[in-house]
Amino acid sequence: MTSRKELVFLLEEESAKAMLEGLLPKVLHKSISPRFIVFEGKQDLEKQMVNRIRFYMNTYARFIVMRDQDSAPDPTTIKSSLMKKCEQSGKDSLTLIRIACRELESFYFGDLASVESGLGIEGLVKYQNKAKYRNPDDIHSPGNELMKITKNQYQKVSGSRAIGPFLEVTNQRSTSFKNLILAIQKLEGQLLALS
Repeated sequence: MTSRKELVFLLEEESAKAMLEGLLPKVLHKSISPRFIVFEGKQDLEKQMVNRIRFYMNTYARFIVMRDQDSAPDPTTIKSSLMKKCEQSGKDSLTLIRIACRELESFYFGDLASVESGLGIEGLVKYQNKAKYRNPDDIHSPGNELMKITKNQYQKVSGSRAIGPFLEVTNQRSTSFKNLILAIQKLEGQLLALS
């Protein structure tokens, strides 16, 4: 059993890991190690998460379960269902759920300057205040929209890896991104308080 302080992310897809690897050095205290458990989609995440959390052997670990809302009508229903699974693990007090409304790319639409920098494409910031993109969490299919405005230069994993280091931690345009940052900071505070 290890006593290293860890923030463990349970993720539905590789692109979320790619984004977090670039983002976390700007958010997470260096005494805390991030760990990523990547599943093969939502169903795989939901099927395995109870046991992955329950049998995780580090008592100094905290968990963030992150998945996309996609076309589901209500993110609170998804969150409630995932919370029940966390309760089954017996570690619900150590776990937070974060839903990307609608998809991970909503985070990127909240910070198109970072997309410009990460992908090396000029002229994307002009879309930031267009009515269609003003509220990133309301964009119906942000992944498709991002491919459209980048003329297919954005690809899920490589694009997320490129954009992650440029994302502004203080950006508030995407509420679901803001809530992810708050979750990281909350669990980081718990971990730093452990002796």
